[in-house]
Amino acid sequence: MSDVTIKQLAQVLGMPVDRLLTQLGEAGMKFENPEQVISSTEKVKLLGFLRRTHGKADAATEVEDSSPRQITLKRRKISELKVSTPGGRGASSAKTVNVEVRAKRTYVKRSVIAEEASAEPEREEALRRLHESQQQREHEEQERAEAAERRRQEEALLRAEEEAARREAEAAERARQEAAAQLAAAEAQAAQQAQQQEAKPVEEKPEPVRAPEPVIQPEEEKVAESPAVQRIDPSSLGMILPRIHEPRKREKKPVVAAPAPAPAPAPAPAPSSGADRGKVKHGAGNFRERDDSVGGKRFAAGELHLSDADRARRSKRGKGGRSPVRETARGSNVSSAGTHGFSKPTAPVVREVVVSDANVVAELAQKMAVKGSEVVKALFKMGVMATINQTIDRDTAMLVVEELGHKAVEASEQGAEAALAAHTQSVELEGERESRPPVVTIMGHVDHGKTSLLDYIRRTKVAAGEAGGITQHIGAYHVTTPKGVITFLDTPGHAAFTAMRARGAQSTDIVVLVVAADDGVMPQTAEAVQHARAAKVPLIVAINKMDKSDANPDHVKQGLGNLEVIPEEWGGDTPFVPVSAKTGMGVDDLLDAISVQAEIMELTAVKDGPASGVVIESSLDRGRGPVATVLVQQGTLKRGDFVVCGIEYGRMRALIDETGKTVQEAGPSIPVQVLGLSGVPEAGDDFVAVADERLAREVAAERQLKRRETRMVSKANRLEDIMAQMGQAAEQQTLNILVKADVQGSVQALRDSLSQIGNENVKVNVIAAGVGGITESDATLAAASKALIIGFNVRADASARKVIDTAGLDVRYFSIIYDVIDQVKQAASGLLGVEVREEIIGIAQVRDVFRSSKFGAVAGCMVVEGMVKRSKPIRVLRNNTVIFQGELESLRRFKDLVDEVRGGMECGIAVKQYNDVKVGDQIECFERIEVARTL
Repeated sequence: MSDVTIKQLAQVLGMPVDRLLTQLGEAGMKFENPEQVISSTEKVKLLGFLRRTHGKADAATEVEDSSPRQITLKRRKISELKVSTPGGRGASSAKTVNVEVRAKRTYVKRSVIAEEASAEPEREEALRRLHESQQQREHEEQERAEAAERRRQEEALLRAEEEAARREAEAAERARQEAAAQLAAAEAQAAQQAQQQEAKPVEEKPEPVRAPEPVIQPEEEKVAESPAVQRIDPSSLGMILPRIHEPRKREKKPVVAAPAPAPAPAPAPAPSSGADRGKVKHGAGNFRERDDSVGGKRFAAGELHLSDADRARRSKRGKGGRSPVRETARGSNVSSAGTHGFSKPTAPVVREVVVSDANVVAELAQKMAVKGSEVVKALFKMGVMATINQTIDRDTAMLVVEELGHKAVEASEQGAEAALAAHTQSVELEGERESRPPVVTIMGHVDHGKTSLLDYIRRTKVAAGEAGGITQHIGAYHVTTPKGVITFLDTPGHAAFTAMRARGAQSTDIVVLVVAADDGVMPQTAEAVQHARAAKVPLIVAINKMDKSDANPDHVKQGLGNLEVIPEEWGGDTPFVPVSAKTGMGVDDLLDAISVQAEIMELTAVKDGPASGVVIESSLDRGRGPVATVLVQQGTLKRGDFVVCGIEYGRMRALIDETGKTVQEAGPSIPVQVLGLSGVPEAGDDFVAVADERLAREVAAERQLKRRETRMVSKANRLEDIMAQMGQAAEQQTLNILVKADVQGSVQALRDSLSQIGNENVKVNVIAAGVGGITESDATLAAASKALIIGFNVRADASARKVIDTAGLDVRYFSIIYDVIDQVKQAASGLLGVEVREEIIGIAQVRDVFRSSKFGAVAGCMVVEGMVKRSKPIRVLRNNTVIFQGELESLRRFKDLVDEVRGGMECGIAVKQYNDVKVGDQIECFERIEVARTL
């Protein structure tokens, strides 16, 4: 090792210099300056100290052995040699030659030589052990080979012995057969002699029976002892069976064909003589005993070569009363008439096929036991283009099942849905019905004063907060009047909210039709009358705006008379009440008319029991999650109940009434907002309270699966539809639109209204619609589909705005629905004209809220984007959702009243007629501008 400084050594080792100095001091070496030089010996000493410190036992040895094991010395010597040149003269002719001598010697330490000498015996010992293990392994392999050879020889001997035994058995069998043939001949001869003796008189030999008995008896015993007697019982009857026609393998089974009924023909030779009679009885008895003993064992064990039918037939024959000869003669017929496992059907098989709402073609073919191609062929003949993996609806499935000759049966509901229906029906039947408040729906044309009339009853100012002065949500309120509790549903009046008005009419008991006395019957008025008639609910007409000078109630009555709504004073059954929402004229008379109509209807409901009802409206709140406004129709909805609401379910975490207060329960005809659902339900869905969460989850899962299967059914797989689309594809253009709104009812109204816009050249396609603010995924979908984004009372968040700016998407914000419809119609028809666009000029974020005696709530804000102008309208946003629209009452910088505040500056904002500003809200300042659109 070369000498280096302590600092350099620390860099090589990758450790701090101070630590290296400390270790050198602990090792007994004093170094104070990092620039001091450390020698190789000192390095070795430090290494030995560190090894001893870390537990190395051979540290000292390593330090001692750190010296070189061998030294090689090289010596080089150069000398000069003068060589005379041939033919030269004098000393100058001599030539000097350099001679270089190199020597190399290696000196080895004695300890190394001693180690090598000591290592040699160990190596010899290891080699010796290796040689012994190889010899032992070879010996074991040789022994295994010898053992395998012995086993092969033993197996060969066993096979030879088995072959010899088989040959001996065959020889013995042949000997038994020959003995049996001889015995049969002897018995036949004895039978002939017995017949001859019958012809002689009995008196000639008084005692002939006992004389031959000693001579015949040993022969009989000898024959009985031989095993051949058991196999020739049919021959003892004087008959020889045709065994030569049977297969050879069945020659060893004569016992089965010779059962115990052999003694039946034996009495024939009995009258001959005593000796013959004794001989026959003796032989028959021996045979019966041996046949029972042997045959019983054979039948008990069962013969493996027989089938079940043959075994049953033989056992039946053995029990019974047929002779062996007759059974043998019938054997061929019996065996040929045996049963088999398959018989070809003589008529087509008609199956009952269960058909549901959505049916996969492959599963339908499996139920009918036909190939999938047959079903596809039948569908093609019916004009339906479907593959084997597609889904068809119930009607098409029933037609194709009947076309293929089977019977279609509708699927019965046996799942959780059926259990829920049974539970709900049993509660309704068992519960005691009590009177309930009436549910009244306010309907009518837009701007006829429906919400204003309801506000006068509720003493509120709801209409002031609606965009454009119209109601765009269904409001549900229950109020306490001198006539009792009444629940009111306020429905929108615009043409786009037809579905919402229909839901309101279907959920109500009484419809109050509001008609302006100065305007008369309008299109939405007629539509409201149609909804009321479709729902079969009574109608009460409130002629509003009677305080105006141009009010003409007779004109209203005439117009409604044309719609077959006849006033009571004209002989009809519909009460007409003149009212004024501004002055309150006639409001008490209207409440009286509602109370009288409710008493006539005798409205009742089951109060004690699980709650059920309908969803009036639903939305997605960023802080509270899915929020649904429900109307309880039966039972009592309590906090903590498990509820199934359409395809959603959940536990009721909170119940909130229309004033924002939390309540513990809600009875029949009481509307409440509920929190705790798993998602946003569809407006108009039914909700039912269930016993536990398991049933709620199962019902929701079944409904979701059913809805997904229904959506999978191909709507455009008809042949005529495909041809129609092929004809329109060349000319028709599509305008893709993505709709996001604040509540579910507005989503449905926008989707239905926009889908109806278009003609044979232009088509409006709503690719997606949902509740809540515009998110990044919505912007990405719109960019991929090249769609127009419409935000109805919602805004895009920060991540969505980045995608919108990057992709250059067109985003339109609206708060009035007919503005949306008008602009989409203009865009679709090409008659764009002048576009009224709302442009956001500034956003201020509320940092704190102060109270002022003059202005009420004053918001301390920071302008984060653009500028805020006092003369421009504003909107208050909470979680990217519009909660108020109005104008500024005051805009100040410290104590100075200013006209505008630019970005990055603080200001104080007082919103006119609004005091519910909270920290975190955003105040959006905008202006409406007219832009001449160009292509």
